[in-house]
Amino acid sequence: MKQKSDILDAVHETAQGLHKVGLLDKQKMNRYDLLCVKETPDYTPDQIKTIRRRYQISQAVLASIINTSISTVQKWEIGDKHPSGPSLKLLSILDVQGPDILIGA
Repeated sequence: MKQKSDILDAVHETAQGLHKVGLLDKQKMNRYDLLCVKETPDYTPDQIKTIRRRYQISQAVLASIINTSISTVQKWEIGDKHPSGPSLKLLSILDVQGPDILIGA
């Protein structure tokens, strides 16, 4: 739905401006970021490994951050399974915004 996307883009841009001038704190900006995340892409096994390595986290830590099992992360990374639903959305957020937003740091 293009109109919804345009509205979210406008809201996000406004929030970014308010954050930039100090009228919106980091925690609230993070909430806007989460609300306005774009469509979730599909991730290849190599892309999942790359995300994990970029943030220097183990498979166990990734599993914990996105609330799944270590074996599931292992299967994603070898291509036996593919992330979907909430796991895919959380992986996308991790990719774009880093682990701090998901662990509340």
